[in-house]
Amino acid sequence: MSLYVVNRDSGLALYAQIAQQLELVVHNQYASGECLPSEGDLAVQFGVNRHTLRRAIDELVEAGLLERRHGLGIFVLDTQLDYQIGKGTRFTENLAALGFMTENRILRKQTIGALPRVAQRLTIQEGDAVHWIETLRMVEQRPMCLISHFVPAEKFPDLFERFESGSLHALLGATYGCKLRRTESLVTAVLPQGDDAKTLGMPQNRPVLRVKSVNVDDRDGTPVEYAITRFRADRIQLRINP
Repeated sequence: MSLYVVNRDSGLALYAQIAQQLELVVHNQYASGECLPSEGDLAVQFGVNRHTLRRAIDELVEAGLLERRHGLGIFVLDTQLDYQIGKGTRFTENLAALGFMTENRILRKQTIGALPRVAQRLTIQEGDAVHWIETLRMVEQRPMCLISHFVPAEKFPDLFERFESGSLHALLGATYGCKLRRTESLVTAVLPQGDDAKTLGMPQNRPVLRVKSVNVDDRDGTPVEYAITRFRADRIQLRINP
């Protein structure tokens, strides 16, 4: 006997009825991050085949309520974080103030020649040496965003030796006396590129919010960092402050 009631004569598709009922159950009985019963168990509870149940789950995944994690199950998604972007926004400080545990993982440190778009943002010559640092930001042990940092190598020749963990901006301020001020933020919804989807633990066909930012030295307005951040769009809401 099924635990839920679906009306096969209502004219509304069974998967749509299941999606409606599951949405109510999730809102009333589950907290963010909790795991639902398996698709097989849910199919039995609704008295339908797994194909129909899976389509209902797909509806709630598309709506941003649920998330499939390969090999783990179906989880209730977190409420989107309200992340403010302002002149002096700092990822770690911002989320820590909201009571979240954050972690910064350094994925890459490499010195390369500046590509045209990087050189333009940093007002240097194309091909000039820049430090390229790739970081992954975690919130409550879950991937939130990837950041590509580009800074002029001439200004910070020993940056790689000094930057081992924590906040890059905090290091630049404490070590080099360089307090950064954001002057530009361009936000675009794009599909993840390269290994971004895998690193962020998300489907390749779901968008990320890409933010291109220029940060300058607050003392003289000299461009110090060009950053390209890719946020998981299902986990964050960007608030742009003047």
